[in-house]
Amino acid sequence: MKMRLTATHIILTVLAFVVVLIWLLPFYWAVSVSLRPPSMTFTCKGLCFPYLQFPPTLEHWKTELSSREMLRALLNSSIIAFTASFFTLVLGTPAAYALARFRFSPRLVVIFAFVFCAILAFTAASFGVDWRLALLAAFVIFLGFAMTLGNRFEKRLGNEDITLWFLSQRFLPPIVTVVPFLLIMSQFKLIDTRLALILVNITFNLPFAIVIMRQAFIDLPIELEEAAMVDGASFFGSFYRVALRLTAPVMAATLMIILAFCWNELLFALNLGTLKAKTIPALLAGSASTRGIQFWFVAVRALIALIPPTILALLAQRYIVRGLTFGAVKG
Repeated sequence: MKMRLTATHIILTVLAFVVVLIWLLPFYWAVSVSLRPPSMTFTCKGLCFPYLQFPPTLEHWKTELSSREMLRALLNSSIIAFTASFFTLVLGTPAAYALARFRFSPRLVVIFAFVFCAILAFTAASFGVDWRLALLAAFVIFLGFAMTLGNRFEKRLGNEDITLWFLSQRFLPPIVTVVPFLLIMSQFKLIDTRLALILVNITFNLPFAIVIMRQAFIDLPIELEEAAMVDGASFFGSFYRVALRLTAPVMAATLMIILAFCWNELLFALNLGTLKAKTIPALLAGSASTRGIQFWFVAVRALIALIPPTILALLAQRYIVRGLTFGAVKG
């Protein structure tokens, strides 16, 4: 029996080692290409080990790291990803807590009226009406409807419906919203700005923060917060000192997931960030030049794009594991 376990262990170890090698092969190939002379990009045979099959050079790295375009893209990606991730968590955490601890029952017709008034305001602004006046008029119309005819309709939604609506935003193909976002950002003169990409990333990643953090607050026993309030803590005190601190690993895991999405976002970066707000993925997508695709520079750019999120993931690995297993065992 022991020999069988040992043989099984050896086979599984070898299989795991093979899988790891296959997974690491693209990364090794990028490193190898980034160190090769351009003349050996396609002529090197086999795995192309440095020093054994070609003399390595750091000229491609020096060229890219001294490039103003690369430094600007790296700065843009860092600012956009970290800012969008932070504000997504700041906005999503209170919303998730509210959906986990309180009961909401908004009227369905009032929600439709709000959406209709928002569309009406944007349409009026697109036809030349001042956007402040359009928003004020739409708000007055919505408020009047909600306080009069809206009271006659009793169809209501629940917390689960609201959460499902947030989650449904991730099922919508992002390409469908490119033109609307382009028109909105053009109206507010935010094309080719970091703020436009920050707002877009917050919009699309907010459902993740709400859904994940809501489940974390549901798994957290409410008796802990009630005990804190019995001991004299205020409602916000129990939320800050108990709920937020106990769900900190989940917040860290959520932040890393959102950060990965924001860092890798390409569709809106290509349409809203043309020059000044160009990010690393957009720079990689536009690597072709009049001389064709220079694969040695593409490899350097790909590795530069991988380094920051990889370092963050390694530093926050402990919190990610704790966050993803939060609430898995009760009792």
